Amino acid sequence: MYRWIVFLHILSAMLSIGPFFVFFPFFKKVARMEKNELAVFIGLFRFCVQLSKHAGHVLVTTGVLLIWLGGWDFRTSWILLTLIVLVGSLYFFARAFSPILRALTDAEPAERPAHVKRLKRALYGYLFLVLLMLGLMVVKPSFW
Repeated sequence: MYRWIVFLHILSAMLSIGPFFVFFPFFKKVARMEKNELAVFIGLFRFCVQLSKHAGHVLVTTGVLLIWLGGWDFRTSWILLTLIVLVGSLYFFARAFSPILRALTDAEPAERPAHVKRLKRALYGYLFLVLLMLGLMVVKPSFW
């Protein structure tokens, strides 16, 4: 049972991080996209945000189960730091993408580069936070 939970935990981590890497090659093209192409891009991005949210629910649930079944203490440094970063990433994730995507949807072509820059910066921020959590979970550093 424990191995299946580990598998689900890793799979949900991949689903919450992986899809966003697809967007980096498209950022340069967004400013020149036609309205219908832009709608497809934004729809796909929103789908990835939803996928990431649901995968994150599985990730947190399986993570708590693994801590409990594995006999870990929640006060262990890497677990506590991961939870702190998780809270920060939830706040960031909830406020980062939707306003930018709305602005990009309504933007004139001349305004798009500024919104794309904000979206790219938000995506880098999100990826930094989730990769930091991934690093803490894989390396399991002991700070105290």
